[in-house]
Amino acid sequence: MDLVALMLADSRFPGGGHAHSGGLEEAVARRLVTDEASLASFLVGRLRTAGALGAVFAAAATRDAPGRHAELDAELDARTPSPAQRAASRAQGRGVARAARRAWPSPALTGLLRATPRPHHPIIVGVLVGDPFEAAQTVAYHAVTGPATGAIRLLGLDPFGVNAVLARLAGEIDAVAGAAADHAGAAPVDLPAPASPGLDLLAEAHDRHHREEVRLFVT
Repeated sequence: MDLVALMLADSRFPGGGHAHSGGLEEAVARRLVTDEASLASFLVGRLRTAGALGAVFAAAATRDAPGRHAELDAELDARTPSPAQRAASRAQGRGVARAARRAWPSPALTGLLRATPRPHHPIIVGVLVGDPFEAAQTVAYHAVTGPATGAIRLLGLDPFGVNAVLARLAGEIDAVAGAAADHAGAAPVDLPAPASPGLDLLAEAHDRHHREEVRLFVT
C-alpha cells in the first residue's frame, strides 16, 4: 500500500477516528455484542453496509473532474439518512483535513476543501490516497477497526482475539474494496447505496443517550 493509505489506516493518525465506535458502544449497551463471536458478526454487517458505502465513495473520489467532489459529497449525504452518521462522517473528514493540510498540502486537497469545507471522511480519503482500490481498502478497513478497538475498551476483550477477528476479515475487506474500485469512474448519482438501517438506529439512539449521560465514544 501507498504510505498515505497506510498512515490514514493507522489508529495513531490524528484524524479523530479514535473517538468513534461506529455504533458499537450502543450495540454493547443493548447487549447485541458481548463477545468475540458477536463482535465478528457486527463487524461483517458493518463492513458490508456502511463500509461498502464509504469504500465506493472513496474510490470514486480518486477521479478528479470539475464539480465531481461536491457532487459526491451531496450524493453521500443523500445515502446517509441518519443525521448522527452524517455528522460523524463529516467530523472525521474534518479531522483528516486538519492533519492533511500539514502532512500532504496539494492543489487537489485545496480544491476539495474549497468546494466542500467539511467533506465526508471517504471523500477526503479518496482525494489523498489517489488509487481507487487502496482508497476503498483504507475506508473499508477503517469501518471495522474503530468498532474492534471499541470492543476492547468497552468489553475488556482480549486484544489478541480481537485482532484475530480483524485478520479473518482480510478477504472480505479486499472483496469490498475490489467491488468499490469497479465503480470508481461512475457518475456520482449512479453509485451503489447499500443501506444499514440497523446502524442508523444505533447511531441515533447513541446520539440521544450521549446527550443524557457520559459515554466513552462520540458515536
